[in-house]
Amino acid sequence: MGLGRTPPELAAIFRDWNTGDLESFLIGITAEVLDHADSTTGRPFVDVVRDQAGQKGTGRWSVQTALDLGVPVSGMAEAVFARALSGDVERRSAGQALPGPAVPVAVDDAAQFTEDIRHALYASKLVAYAQGFDVIRAANAEYGWTTDLGAVAALWRGGCIIRARLLDRVREAYDRHDDLPSLLVDTHFRDALTVAQSGWRRVIATAAGLGVPAPGFGSALAYYDGLRSPRLPAALVQGQRDLFGAHTYQRVDRAGTFHVDWSGNRDERAV
Repeated sequence: MGLGRTPPELAAIFRDWNTGDLESFLIGITAEVLDHADSTTGRPFVDVVRDQAGQKGTGRWSVQTALDLGVPVSGMAEAVFARALSGDVERRSAGQALPGPAVPVAVDDAAQFTEDIRHALYASKLVAYAQGFDVIRAANAEYGWTTDLGAVAALWRGGCIIRARLLDRVREAYDRHDDLPSLLVDTHFRDALTVAQSGWRRVIATAAGLGVPAPGFGSALAYYDGLRSPRLPAALVQGQRDLFGAHTYQRVDRAGTFHVDWSGNRDERAV
């Protein structure tokens, strides 16, 4: 599946990535775990560990907080859901009967695809950080807090499991503009996403063609594309909500709140 790399080969890739823009505690320990051999069998450690990830609840609490504040955190949510799916043994066992791609796509250039994955990982990681800082920014507004986002980036950089070189750039971005609506629109990060997005898109398309789940990459790109879209399909959602629940809507051409008499003459009225 994919490039067919062995865990030690993957470890070497992650170790190399940990010397550049992706340098972080988690990338470093990923290489360490992938390179570890089981002391009992001599096999790669990751091949003898059950693929059922545990949870202590911090991810779930973070997502719940974001939902309460109305902030989209698709990266965090997908991480929580992926762990939940990994532990759902009964459904996963039943799912073995489901068909995959009839003709899986082929990866012709392993070196280029590896570089594409690096770009996809960087871009998705950036989206995840941006969403996390969006939650703190929203909490400032909701609760009257004065949390300094640049100071948070510096604190995390100093020592925690999400410490990363990227946080230096985050701190610099907030030092330049402490009222950034999103990290992604900072000049440095916007330029980085311009470079990364072609490979990012290729990785997601290839993963789909191979039948390999990549929810973190996919949800991050969907968020990015949603953020940059001048108009979203939510207009249809508002129409549906007005039809089934009289939840009303606003128009693009004049102020006010409106409702259509869907079960009657279908006239619109202001409410």
